[in-house]
Amino acid sequence: MAEIAIAADAEPIVVFNRVEKSFSGKIALKEISFTIPKGIIVGIVGTNGSGKSTILKLMAGLQRPGKGKVLLNGRQAERLSSRQVAFLPEQDMFYSSFTVEKTLNFYNEMFTDFDRKKAMEMIQSFELQMGQKVAHLSKGNRARLKIVLALARQVPLIIMDEPLSGLDPLVRESIIRSLIATVDMGEQTLVITTHEVEEVEPLLDRAMLIKDGELCGYEEVERIHSEQGIGLVGWMKKNIEKMKRN
Repeated sequence: MAEIAIAADAEPIVVFNRVEKSFSGKIALKEISFTIPKGIIVGIVGTNGSGKSTILKLMAGLQRPGKGKVLLNGRQAERLSSRQVAFLPEQDMFYSSFTVEKTLNFYNEMFTDFDRKKAMEMIQSFELQMGQKVAHLSKGNRARLKIVLALARQVPLIIMDEPLSGLDPLVRESIIRSLIATVDMGEQTLVITTHEVEEVEPLLDRAMLIKDGELCGYEEVERIHSEQGIGLVGWMKKNIEKMKRN
């Protein structure tokens, strides 16, 4: 697909230039190009196995492209990019024997940009118990703890892979409120993958649609509403049908 670019005067934090990625000979991404400007929230949507998580890992420098370039703040994304990126994976990445407090201490020692005061404010807001072991937390509270660990890092790029997956509506609502209240859009950019499209839609500045490893839509959400008169679910269906016809 042709490159989908941002306005010339918008400074990008992420650039994908003709990026391809394969695993064991199977193509995961097919020559994808796009840019993400600083200070916005982007939602990446699509079916399971479409390539969303691969995009996030390339963006965070956790994987390398087979072809093309991935740039973060103008430099090649690599393992050391973790200094500029807070990455929240879909799977839990905790030491189950740690308490909530020990988990915070661990992150505080691992990352010099970790804001413990900010973390504690979120811990109190989510009503997490500092002395409780991670192994004994409910699924909703483990999700809240993951959010705390990601948002407490003072980095320019926050990446979240399905942070609302499998959670009940009340938990999803509290997490979305926390994202709105906590992310510093003057200094940070948030990229999130989700299947809860309608719930996250009010949060997003831009939406990116991935299907079978291809980029088949990347637009401003406000423009989708005002010019096309549809929501994100309708926009997704429209672009998928257009892709099938082509």
